[in-house]
Amino acid sequence: MTTTPATWIAAHRSAVINPHDDFTVFEVRGFTDQTVRQTLRLAGGGDALRVRLSNRYGKEPLDIGGAHLATRTAGSRIDPTSNLPLHFGGAETVTIPVGEETISDPVERPVTAGEELTLSLYLPGDTGPTTYTAVPYDTGHAAPGNQLTAEVLENAEELPTGHLLTGIDVLAPADTRIAVAFGDSWIEGAATTPGTDSSFPAQLSRRLGRGWIVNQGLSGNRLLTDEIGDHLLARIDHDVLAVPGVSHVIIHIGLNDLGMPGHRAYPEPAEGPTTTEFTAGLTALADRLHTAGLTVIGSTIGPYRGTLHDGYDTETGQTTRREINTWLLGDTHPFDAIIDIATAVADPAQPDRIRDDFNSGDGLHVNDAGAKAIADAVDTTLLDL
Repeated sequence: MTTTPATWIAAHRSAVINPHDDFTVFEVRGFTDQTVRQTLRLAGGGDALRVRLSNRYGKEPLDIGGAHLATRTAGSRIDPTSNLPLHFGGAETVTIPVGEETISDPVERPVTAGEELTLSLYLPGDTGPTTYTAVPYDTGHAAPGNQLTAEVLENAEELPTGHLLTGIDVLAPADTRIAVAFGDSWIEGAATTPGTDSSFPAQLSRRLGRGWIVNQGLSGNRLLTDEIGDHLLARIDHDVLAVPGVSHVIIHIGLNDLGMPGHRAYPEPAEGPTTTEFTAGLTALADRLHTAGLTVIGSTIGPYRGTLHDGYDTETGQTTRREINTWLLGDTHPFDAIIDIATAVADPAQPDRIRDDFNSGDGLHVNDAGAKAIADAVDTTLLDL
């Protein structure tokens, strides 16, 4: 009898932000003598799993006083019969050096796509501002003391951001291939309903017959400029090439390059990149990924006319967006294929605006239905995983 070889494949990913950036949009925080409980949903399954934790942007070594993994039931509640301690080199505690990550020892437990797991971390000391995620799968919780074994956390507060958790790998057949969704808030799923896995990459992933998609979107991210996270060109190695199993990349980027300068300078004017500068950056991005042997799928920049964010919507930015999208829909772009995200969610009568029934309410992000419209507009034959 022949045994199918297996290897580690990414089944969940979370891109992270430096809490020490000069400009922040999301809450920055640390923890002292607290248990942090966060839930995630696996995009794919396997015969075992391992958890990735990060102190990438910490200023001091990070002490993990214990880590438990369990099946989630609701909120901060877990199934106590499933609650297992994680080990790191055989120990139940670990210290993660400054700027580094750690991977747990394998947990011999079969898991399936769509399964919701809850990670509990006991943080005994003062962590300082932690490496964090803007839009986690669901609202997390923090509670005083060591509550790793608690079925429900006592005196818990809600956490809208994610902390320290960057991914889970599963032991899957060696020929499993996945796509990385890479880009900004439209990738990450900002403004979609927490805990429903409604980002467009997640909804697209559920349409696939083979393989799956992991999400490396980062809300506020830009192609060319650091600020809310490292810029996209700087994230390639860590957030795409180092992801085990990756063969395809799906990209949406540009809204923050065009709109964030004006938003930050408001009420003063500010200029974003020119069409030439931005398309050169997209070309460099595609070339890097192609050199690594990956299939690269680009997308048009989503509409944002009338957004409620002051200074974001400018005539210069709208003109540049239209020029970039025209180039992307032509035959000189460097991508293997293009997803026309803009058309999928635009108001036909005002194509610079998101359709009312797809608008999350801020004019800049789509809701669950808008994310579904994007996912449904993708030709899944592009993702031959």
